[in-house]
Amino acid sequence: MLCLFLLLLLLLFTFPSLVLTLPFFPSDNLTLYGDAFFTRNAITLTTQHSKCSSSSIGRAFFIYPVRFLDPQTNSTASFSCRFSFSILSSPSCPSADGLAFLIASSTHFPTLSSGYMGLPSSSFSSFFAVEFDTAFHPFLGDINDNHVAVDVNSLASSFASVDAASRGVDLKSGKIITAWVEYRHAMRMVRVWIGYSSTRPPTPILATQIDLSERLEDFMHVGFTASNGEGSSVHLVHHWQFKTFGYDDDSRSMDVVEEGDCFLCYEGDSTGKREGSSMSNKDDIERRKKIGEMALGLAGLTAFVVSGLAAMVVVCVFLTKNKACIRKKNKEEQGQSCRFQTSKVPTRLSLSDIKSATMGFNRDRLVGEGASAKVYKGYLPFGGDVAVKRFERDNGLDCLHNPFATEFATMVGYLRHKNLVQLKGWCCEGNELVLVYEFLPNGSLNKVLHRNFNSSIVLSWQQRLNIVLGVASALTYLHEECERQIIHRDVKTCNIMLDADFTAKLGDFGLAEVYEHSSSTRDATIPAGTMGYLAPEYVYSGVPTVKTDVYSFGVVVLEVATGRKPVEDDGTVVVDFVWGLWGKRKLIEAADPRLMGKFDEKEMERMLLVGLLCVHPDYEKRPRVREATRILKKEAPLPLLPTSKPRVRIRPICPDDDTSEAQSVVADWLSTDDAPYLTPRSQFY
Repeated sequence: MLCLFLLLLLLLFTFPSLVLTLPFFPSDNLTLYGDAFFTRNAITLTTQHSKCSSSSIGRAFFIYPVRFLDPQTNSTASFSCRFSFSILSSPSCPSADGLAFLIASSTHFPTLSSGYMGLPSSSFSSFFAVEFDTAFHPFLGDINDNHVAVDVNSLASSFASVDAASRGVDLKSGKIITAWVEYRHAMRMVRVWIGYSSTRPPTPILATQIDLSERLEDFMHVGFTASNGEGSSVHLVHHWQFKTFGYDDDSRSMDVVEEGDCFLCYEGDSTGKREGSSMSNKDDIERRKKIGEMALGLAGLTAFVVSGLAAMVVVCVFLTKNKACIRKKNKEEQGQSCRFQTSKVPTRLSLSDIKSATMGFNRDRLVGEGASAKVYKGYLPFGGDVAVKRFERDNGLDCLHNPFATEFATMVGYLRHKNLVQLKGWCCEGNELVLVYEFLPNGSLNKVLHRNFNSSIVLSWQQRLNIVLGVASALTYLHEECERQIIHRDVKTCNIMLDADFTAKLGDFGLAEVYEHSSSTRDATIPAGTMGYLAPEYVYSGVPTVKTDVYSFGVVVLEVATGRKPVEDDGTVVVDFVWGLWGKRKLIEAADPRLMGKFDEKEMERMLLVGLLCVHPDYEKRPRVREATRILKKEAPLPLLPTSKPRVRIRPICPDDDTSEAQSVVADWLSTDDAPYLTPRSQFY
């Protein structure tokens, strides 16, 4: 049953995409990220907020990757792009960052917290962008706050930049501006035109020599990105046409290449060819014939896939209703495994590979143990040292709702980030359920941080700051930058691993919940997690949100700064301990004594205040992780906190016939700020 479930996941996440050059409706043709959303006849990438510094970032990408390199001839495609956009500035706020046309090797990439048009940070290796910049950042090579520039694998505008006013264009005017971006590989040249008219100007505003064959990968994602940064504006894309052409035949003039297929078109838009197009009627007829054949093929393929998925869903529902997983008893069935493999998912490993890697799950190789799994250090000839996570398999386990299925689905479907533990392989064979991760030699942050593990490592202040920022980057990615929003639900030092350089990597997604960004209501779950890390409102409502993860992150921040466990052996709660010192104006005394004073007091105070802000009892007062990151990086002012820990009344969700015992639990918790959280009808790991 579980194997069928995994097969369903793989069909959903990795079924081969077909790039069709047909006009689609925008919602079918584009994928939106961050704050972007569809409006009537446009895409809105960012929104204005009452607070000028909204940190709004939005992106829109064509749903399929586009081939730019021919691997057989090692030649590069030329491309032609035309789009119209407008930037509506707020009169009461500074200029926002602006908008960029972006070609990137991935749609998921790290960005700097301040925005910078949402472009990839310098750690992202492969991207090309034409920016329409409305913010002045001299340290990035900006010439002013109204310029057009070309960026290649860097945020700096020094590659090529020109003042938009030289063509009489004010990017912040709110008027619709049309831009043309073309690359001709034979000339190794990028050219950009802009204007208020839909007719292209006779000469480009910017032309620069560049060989994109050295910068592009075989397949790249094409789209737009924008951000508000320290300002507030609405960034709109109204119309977009894009076409690649000629891997080897690049002799045609750029001026007669047809505009291409419309990625963002509405009723009344023209997607026809410009005058002078060299496509003959014969070519057009042949193209229509191929499109018809492809459509018929797709129809048949779609019917087959839908039928297969429907059959598997019926089987899953039937078995779930019977509340029993089918266990295969005979020798032949025990040997059965999930027989599927694809290059787009982590490697499927045989059970013999796993046993060989761990010396038969030798206890001497055990490096960690949790409620649902044990972790062994292993070695694979083709992968080096790995961490092998062996899940417990229980006869009564719900096949569709268990840590293995949840973690596998989450990791395969979404997660690629430098601060997340990376999944390398998996095994579903016989009675064994195994996930194989990269091995992090410095183990968990919990073991390094706390004295009771007799660790000889004492983290320096800079290492601690980098660890907190790394975890923050991972959570920002999960909450805001993934295609769907992921609530981790178990953020704690045990689940934060450290590589050889003490870079933090968040792992263990066995309790994760995945939601659409647009979902406004969420069902309550049985509260799950670890005592000391749970937000009070989550304990009583059972509804996981971004702010419940923020609370757990705040506890981790306080742990890192103080060296204390979330709940000490004597019952002292680190949150209450730090709040107490804050109330006595002795906050700096919370610093970990093992640092022996070797830290910047202002930075220590800043980290402790961020921790307290994140564990504020009122979830509405907690920041998002992105905002906490800006404070830690000194990009935003220190938070204003009350002089003592606030008390927030939480109304429990209890049935009418509930006993007074559950009600008294809430009363006990409200009666003192020092009492630990008590949690009726909850389960913890």
